[in-house]
Amino acid sequence: MMVLRSSLRFDQTPVSDRSKALPAGLDPESDEALVWRAREGDFSAFEKLFERHRDLVYRYAYQMAPRRDDAEDIVQEVFIKAYQNLKRYRDEAKFTTWLLRITANLGTDRARMYNRRKSLEEREAAGSLTWMTVGNYSEDPIENIEQEERRALLREAIAALPDHHKNAIMFRDIQEMDYDDIAAFFGCSVGGAKLRVLRARRALRDRLAPMLEGE
Repeated sequence: MMVLRSSLRFDQTPVSDRSKALPAGLDPESDEALVWRAREGDFSAFEKLFERHRDLVYRYAYQMAPRRDDAEDIVQEVFIKAYQNLKRYRDEAKFTTWLLRITANLGTDRARMYNRRKSLEEREAAGSLTWMTVGNYSEDPIENIEQEERRALLREAIAALPDHHKNAIMFRDIQEMDYDDIAAFFGCSVGGAKLRVLRARRALRDRLAPMLEGE
């Protein structure tokens, strides 16, 4: 359950500017009246619109980006965009139609991101740095030295990464943290955390490759 006031932040008009009377003939609880009041700076009116239509937007978003966290992100983005563009809303279209049009645009973008992320996840290692293959110690002392040198290069490459990449690598591939915990640290969705880890792995691999070539 999302809480509008805590998750969506807007510039609110002072209460003194909200006293204008509704146009004649408008039902005070209709979408049209609430939109009119929200345009005049009545934030509580927009909260009512959010409460009234968020489930509709969520169901539509979920069909386009079938992950709960992605769908919830879309809902947040839709209502932020709607609030910011209320003055562009044309009254001849239903407010819900306008909302779903915004949802379609944002959902399409999110679906493209989801497909790219899914492709990355299928190509990349999904739990550890297996794509680097540093190996295990053997009875051959020369091989052991080579493996230790590789580990040293790996540590050096990780240390040289930007903090956001370094943290992602450390959390997932060294500390083996769950994606839920990584998402909580970065303040993003689980899907966003996975994408951060994949990008960090790519950055580490790109940094490590020339170091290994120089061996």
